[in-house]
Amino acid sequence: MPRLFWKFFTIIWLTLATTVAVIIIIVKLLQAVPFAKELEEERRTLVLNLTENVLVQDGEDAAAHFVRMSEKTRPLGLTLSKVADANACAQEKTADTRSVLRDGVCYRISLSTPISFSLETLAPLMPWITILISATISAGALARYLIRPVVHLRDGLSALAHGRFDFRIGDKMAGRKDEVTALAHDFDSSAARLEELQHAQQRLFHDVSHELRSPLSRLQAAVGVLRQNPAKLDLMLDRMDREVERLDVLVGEILTLARLNAGASLPLKTQSLDVIELLNEILGDAAFEAQAREVSITSNVGGIFLAEVEGELIYRALENVIRNAVKYTAPHSSISVSCETTTDLLKIRVTDQGPGVGRDELERIFQPFSRGDDAVPEGGYGLGLAITRQAVERHGGRVAASLPAAGGLALTLEIPRRPAMFGPTSDRA
Repeated sequence: MPRLFWKFFTIIWLTLATTVAVIIIIVKLLQAVPFAKELEEERRTLVLNLTENVLVQDGEDAAAHFVRMSEKTRPLGLTLSKVADANACAQEKTADTRSVLRDGVCYRISLSTPISFSLETLAPLMPWITILISATISAGALARYLIRPVVHLRDGLSALAHGRFDFRIGDKMAGRKDEVTALAHDFDSSAARLEELQHAQQRLFHDVSHELRSPLSRLQAAVGVLRQNPAKLDLMLDRMDREVERLDVLVGEILTLARLNAGASLPLKTQSLDVIELLNEILGDAAFEAQAREVSITSNVGGIFLAEVEGELIYRALENVIRNAVKYTAPHSSISVSCETTTDLLKIRVTDQGPGVGRDELERIFQPFSRGDDAVPEGGYGLGLAITRQAVERHGGRVAASLPAAGGLALTLEIPRRPAMFGPTSDRA
């Protein structure tokens, strides 16, 4: 058993034992008979004297009858016997014997000596024995009840310290419903979150290395072509410029996502901005780019929505969603953008007419380097929506994807007028 168990056990045991002992002592004092021992001694002396008087006055038969009746009334071990040696009657009286000489016969009247150990002797000790037994059992049960979840928590924390994020202790609480159980479930939630972050980190390292390897391989191939055929210098330089540009975009998005993750616990650098005006600026730029694919943008965006936001983050979030819609919608189609405002919330919905994604991919597309399996690759690294969700959730909002009945993909952004005080919301659609 751990030392904490014995501390709990000792404290509880002493508390229980002392409390019950004090109660019993008080009761005993209130119910105690004064001079009980002296009264018992006088009673024994009285019985001996009465037996002696009956024997002297009424004879042996009357004395024997008195002895029998006395033992039936209150057994004290009273006996009447004859002594062969008449000289024995010369002995002095004691507390438990009398010697009587009558008609030349010596009679011995005696009381049995009280037995030093019997059940009656134990009777006064039974309350104390009961105290010890009950206090020991109660202290052991309570100490074990209190210590067992602590031991489970210690094992869980030790597992986390060794990198075992799959360790859970909630199912070991044996049906308890108290604050310790709530703490165990909070531990499980933390462990699950750490496990999720660990997997995300491993996946991120894998995806980053994969995405970096492709342009680097193409750069190496371009260098190899130049060494074999220097005449292709201009062509290869253009190709290398494009790959360097792709690398620069990729690294920039990775850094943006890393800053969002690293600053999740830091306060936002907010300023008062009209988010609807910012959205209209992005729509104007996107409409110009969409002309190349003969894509039109229909918008129902108006009014004013002043909010306390970090402008750069909200700009990146909105731009990523709009540019994704322009990129993935079908040629000669349209993109719909609408806004709904309430007292404290702006709801933006962007719907394209592209291939969409599978229903089971509606959450996965918000993970870094994730693309829909059915999406047409048009460049990009699958970081845009991850940045969007991180940026909006840092403001206490939410981002969700859905599949419209007419096809395509719809993204809904909810931006509060003021950032949440307690960080990003955990409720995701």
